[in-house]
Amino acid sequence: QVQLVESGGGLVQAGASLTLSCAAASGRTFSSYNMGWFRQAPGKEREFVAAINRGGGAVYYADFVKGRFTMSRDNTNNMVYLQMNSLKPEDTAVYYCAARRSITVATTGSGYDYWGQGTQVTVSS
Repeated sequence: QVQLVESGGGLVQAGASLTLSCAAASGRTFSSYNMGWFRQAPGKEREFVAAINRGGGAVYYADFVKGRFTMSRDNTNNMVYLQMNSLKPEDTAVYYCAARRSITVATTGSGYDYWGQGTQVTVSS
C-alpha cells in the first residue's frame, strides 16, 4: 500500500513553468515502485504524461510533452517531480501521480496500482 499526495499546481500564464511534486508514504520501499504522471482535462480521457523506472535511470514521455516536461524522482525522500516548462493552455488539466508495483514501467493508467488525489494546473492564454 502507498499513499500519494500531489502538490505544486496552480494558475499560470502560457509560457510559464511549474514543478509538480508527489510525496509517497509506503510500507514498502519507495524505490520498488515504478512511477507515472497522468493528466485529465475536463471532458477528456485521462492521458499518460510521463513515467520513470524504479531507479530513475529511464524516463518515458508522451510526445506532446517531450522537450518541455522533465520527470525525476528522489528515492531517499520518497518524492517524484514533474518539471513543466513552456506551458500551453492545452496543458490545463488535473495532474495525477501514480505508483506501479510491477517491475516494468507502464504508459497506460490501467497499469498503475495507486493514485494520488490530483493537483489542478491551469494555463491561461
